[in-house]
Amino acid sequence: MTIDLTPTQMLAVVGVVVVLLWVWRASARRAKAAANAARAGARLLSLTGRVLVMAGAIVSVQWAVITHRGDVTLLLVVLGLPALFAAYTLTRALTITTHEGPRRGERR
Repeated sequence: MTIDLTPTQMLAVVGVVVVLLWVWRASARRAKAAANAARAGARLLSLTGRVLVMAGAIVSVQWAVITHRGDVTLLLVVLGLPALFAAYTLTRALTITTHEGPRRGERR
């Protein structure tokens, strides 16, 4: 049994195979992008939860120290230490740093 295909039919078969491969790759890319977006959303939610838990812990300790007035030094430490961490984090986040690599033609 022989298969007799005209050049037009062979070209059509090659075109169909190319289109199928293209659709398969596009769907794989779309699935990968959706998975990455889901992972990024889960990471953000996890980070938000940890931030809220830590903020609650800090506020509860501060509340306990403020309501049970005792030592002024303890009050300053309880209020000042979180402020120092927050100031450091905000300063690092808002500071613009640049990295200048070797210029064209220069050796390392």
